Amino acid sequence: QLQLVESGGGLVQPGGSRRLSCAASGFPVGEYGMAWFRQAPGKEREGVSYILGSVDVTNYADSVKGRFTISRDNAKNTVYLQMDSLKPEDTAVYYCAKGKTNWGFLLPQNYDYWGQGTQVTVSS
Repeated sequence: QLQLVESGGGLVQPGGSRRLSCAASGFPVGEYGMAWFRQAPGKEREGVSYILGSVDVTNYADSVKGRFTISRDNAKNTVYLQMDSLKPEDTAVYYCAKGKTNWGFLLPQNYDYWGQGTQVTVSS
């Protein structure tokens, strides 16, 4: 059964760091595009970062570029999002998503499975 389970969310102070994990089962994360999205209260879901399948090509939304890093551990079948220099505007529920193919970019319609989300709150 295909499943994505996020973890690592919580409360963090501005300027702090947090690493989110997305444990996958039922498919190999190395062969599919994988992405992180986020949704803040009252806002639309926003693409944060993606990594292509089979190659370690990554990209980021302008709002997180230089602060967030997406990575993948094929042996653990897990995708990570390292978040540094966090800001209050990064507060959101973060979702991991599996691409329909080995790419997906930051377009939600290109992803067919989603995790349940993990809350990240940046506040002092």
